[in-house]
Amino acid sequence: MRPAPTILHLDMDAFFAAAEQAAKPSLRGKPVVVGGIGARGVVSTASYEARVFGVRSAMPTAQARRLCPNAAYLAPRFTLYRQVSEAVMELLHALSPLVEPLSLDEAFVDLEAGGVPPETVAVRAVGEQLRRDIRATTGLTGSVGLAGAKMLAKIASEAAKPDGLVVIEPGTERELLGPMTVRTLPGVGPATAETLRRAGIHTVAETAEAGEAELVRLLGRAHGAGLYAMALGRDDRPVVAERDAKSISVEDTFEVDLTDRARVRSEVLRLADRCVQRLRAAGRSGRTVVIKVRNYDFSTLTRSDTLRGPTDDPAVIREAAVRLLETVDTTGGVRLLGVGVSGLADFTQEDLFAQLATEREAAETAKAAVAEGGAAQVQEAGEELPRRWHPGLDVVHDEYGAGWVQGSGVGRVTIRFETPWSAPGRVRTFAVEDPALRPGEPLPLVGGAPADAQSSEPAILPKSLSPGPGEDTGSVGEEISRR
Repeated sequence: MRPAPTILHLDMDAFFAAAEQAAKPSLRGKPVVVGGIGARGVVSTASYEARVFGVRSAMPTAQARRLCPNAAYLAPRFTLYRQVSEAVMELLHALSPLVEPLSLDEAFVDLEAGGVPPETVAVRAVGEQLRRDIRATTGLTGSVGLAGAKMLAKIASEAAKPDGLVVIEPGTERELLGPMTVRTLPGVGPATAETLRRAGIHTVAETAEAGEAELVRLLGRAHGAGLYAMALGRDDRPVVAERDAKSISVEDTFEVDLTDRARVRSEVLRLADRCVQRLRAAGRSGRTVVIKVRNYDFSTLTRSDTLRGPTDDPAVIREAAVRLLETVDTTGGVRLLGVGVSGLADFTQEDLFAQLATEREAAETAKAAVAEGGAAQVQEAGEELPRRWHPGLDVVHDEYGAGWVQGSGVGRVTIRFETPWSAPGRVRTFAVEDPALRPGEPLPLVGGAPADAQSSEPAILPKSLSPGPGEDTGSVGEEISRR
């Protein structure tokens, strides 16, 4: 434990939702929910205005809609979130060479390694300046926790939310932690909490009073001893600048349970290809292929197969994933599938047989496409797939400039034309195939309109769609967006 609170934990406030509010002036101060927007979707982030109604992360979107039907439900825009995250991480790296990112919106910083004096006044000043810099750079807010250990710094940032700063002075840890629930401690999930509850242990203070021997008896040596140390406020984990990924995986949840075995197989093959793309983008290979199957009743199964050596060959990973799928009964219906690779390495074991298999599979695919030349499944050369306008998607119109999708349905799409630096914009409705409308790129959240940006002045509605006196300008087309 450090004698000064020189470990900083930053957690951006309702990051995805806050970024959407910053990008869309008409949503500022209103409930916003970001995540899967379909019937099987899950909430990724809810704004604080939505949390008032009980909406929380990891909640089914259908449940969130019942709790807060008037919120804006938006699909994630990870391109924007990564841009903002990179700007925030750059500010953190300016403070210290030791920055440990945990996700796009969360990181630890070792201020002592950055030369900050080990004094409460000095680290508090750094934390406050960081919050000001984040707001100036991104237009968003972040909460900062400062303590002598990583666990405590994270607890402090949680206590500081939203848009605050909390310092835990060394020596006050046990007094602070004592009344908190055991779920506050890292590594205590629902199963561990239930085990402790049966033993009459509910708070951190009761965990410490139980003693190490009792916790080891209940939870095992490694988990019990670690939990006892944390209950006493002891956490000697260093801030690690590079966190090596242990696995790479992708998964999809389906709006309707998959019952056709051929469809399940094709989805597994598609996920395997996506996993290989991520694997190669990271410059890695792996030797253990894993599939994940969640059934109609929410029961989840995983199967794995360890190969002779690490590979990033799509044919090998596809073949292993399909082989694992054969061991799982999917006749009742599948709601989620996933494919992953673990046991990562920085090299690939050359496999001539895999290379031949890839070439053979490509040839067979080409033959099948030729054989089905007249069939509806084969898309004509140059033909575009139907455009899908998800709520929140960036768009550009040839006449009205930049905007975002407010909703779509029955062959129409409703667009609100506004930018991060404009006033709340007007709404217009178009046919989904309108040639003047196309997907756009996220605009910067702060700094004003770029010189080369298209004009996004609020659109002037034609007389037939113009609101009457006292009507809300955002109501036009909202019936379509609700469908």
